[in-house]
Amino acid sequence: MRALFLSLVWVLATTACVTVARAEPVHGIAMHGAPALAADFKNFPYANPAVKKGGKIAYGVIGTFDSLNPFILKSMRTTARGMLDPEFGNLVYDSLMQRSRDEAFSMYGLLAETVEWDEDRSFIQFNLNPKAKWADGQPVTPEDVIFTFELWRDKGRVPFSTRLAKVEKMEKVGERSVRFTFNADSDREFPMLLALSPILPKHAIDPSTFDQSSLKPPLGSGPYQVDEVKPGEKIVYKRDPDYWAKDLPSKVGMDNYDEISVEYFLQENSLFEAFKKGEIDIYAEGSPTKWARSYNFPAVQSGEVVKETFTPKTPSGMLGFVFNTRRPMFANVKLRQGLALVFDFEWVNRNLFDGAYTRTQSYWQNSALSYLGVAADDRELGLLGEISRRINPSVLDGSYRLPVTDASGRDRNVLREAVTLLREAGYGIKNGKMVNEQGQPLAFEIMTQNEGQEKFALAYQRFLLALGITATVRTVDDSQYQQRSQSFDYDVIIKSFASSLSPGIEQMNRWSSQSRDREGTDNFAGVADKDIDALINNIVQARAVEDFTASVRAFDRMLVSNFYVVPLYHIGAQWMARHKHIGHPNVVPLYGYQLPTWWDERAQ
Repeated sequence: MRALFLSLVWVLATTACVTVARAEPVHGIAMHGAPALAADFKNFPYANPAVKKGGKIAYGVIGTFDSLNPFILKSMRTTARGMLDPEFGNLVYDSLMQRSRDEAFSMYGLLAETVEWDEDRSFIQFNLNPKAKWADGQPVTPEDVIFTFELWRDKGRVPFSTRLAKVEKMEKVGERSVRFTFNADSDREFPMLLALSPILPKHAIDPSTFDQSSLKPPLGSGPYQVDEVKPGEKIVYKRDPDYWAKDLPSKVGMDNYDEISVEYFLQENSLFEAFKKGEIDIYAEGSPTKWARSYNFPAVQSGEVVKETFTPKTPSGMLGFVFNTRRPMFANVKLRQGLALVFDFEWVNRNLFDGAYTRTQSYWQNSALSYLGVAADDRELGLLGEISRRINPSVLDGSYRLPVTDASGRDRNVLREAVTLLREAGYGIKNGKMVNEQGQPLAFEIMTQNEGQEKFALAYQRFLLALGITATVRTVDDSQYQQRSQSFDYDVIIKSFASSLSPGIEQMNRWSSQSRDREGTDNFAGVADKDIDALINNIVQARAVEDFTASVRAFDRMLVSNFYVVPLYHIGAQWMARHKHIGHPNVVPLYGYQLPTWWDERAQ
């Protein structure tokens, strides 16, 4: 008996030792495999460590803002840019870890100096950097981390409000660590998302008023502080000279301006004119026609304004007309497919854009994650199971492409195929109108946000009219657009779905059953489908790279086969014009140019 007891003690002790061995502190983590940079890295390869800090930059955006709190529903999509910003940088709030934009999905130390986790990712422990402090000089503590997640749970918006749904236990460990132990609902991506989370100061926030919009400058631990606010018009940030993380490897060569201003405009033309005059320092161009024809003003000719093209190595993403399947008429996939075929991309590309665009056929086009040209193998078919019966056979074998028209706007062969699909959906043409079996006409509204979207919508309106389908186009102001899109109050809307090389939980926000009726999510199509839920789960649970790739391809096939979106176009390049005093590193990372690494050449 004693021998058995000693054996059990030895087994338990050995198991404990193994667990500890798996939880050694590490400097970085990756979604798949290991992070590319060693523990002694000096800076990200796309940042210039020798840059001279100083000067200023003026950004310009379209829209307005009524809050400085990006974490609550009331300020959803109307928060001042720069507070929590993937493009301009998180100027006020630091996250637990910093993402490298030169790797698919890798994180390195920021507020958390090191992390610990096990192979199964059943927990993650963040060991805070002892140097981390708030702008008022107080240290960032484990209590701040715990406070942040509990506050989001009680007062925050999606996705912050759901962060603890997959956590069984959140606890302080030692003097400066917080451990999250996960429950059965967790997945392998979830600890990565926790690492992305910004942290809030417990001592400077009143939980009772946190869910109210506010223009009061908040206290953060980030590189900048709010200096000036003109509600809805402008916000100015000043660099904190005592920023605690300025010498961290994940921050070297970043946050280079002494002042960053973000100015708001009601129209794109007004923003472009401000750029031409030098009131705005950079301008990201999205129109190939404008890029080719509109940059002949004096500042370009003199060399004061520089045009540059950057080439990221990321998937195409998906831009298109999105059908709101919450509307009964759009619940039928045959109807959606028929309507998708009516859009004559070749006419639009030739007549409106000088043939500059490439039509998008896949949500992950131009990457190994796309279904295009790749037949589903045994691994992928195993993941799909019975779902494969719902996949278009030509999508399943990788050969499917949207039809190429004769660019007439009325290609008879394509329209004939569309009419056949609409007939299968219960519609037919009677007295020149497309009607259902009850004689009700097929009619809907396309809501647009700006002149560029309106141009596409008016072309689509013309194509639909050829089949007796009435589509009205309504362009609304920014505030109405945000309110209606947030509450899913539209028939059809134009939206862009960015794609990365490491898709994961964001797909739930866009396509899962749990996000369909939750205001503020990106489930613009109103999808609630158990098969899609299962395919998303395959993505977030995948361990091996091969399983991950197969999971994304299977999901891509499902989205394409269901025609939630009428695909439009993509461009494989990023076009940026800048005034010559704004400089940037020579290295272009995986995800394209990174504005937080740019600088003012005039800095002294």
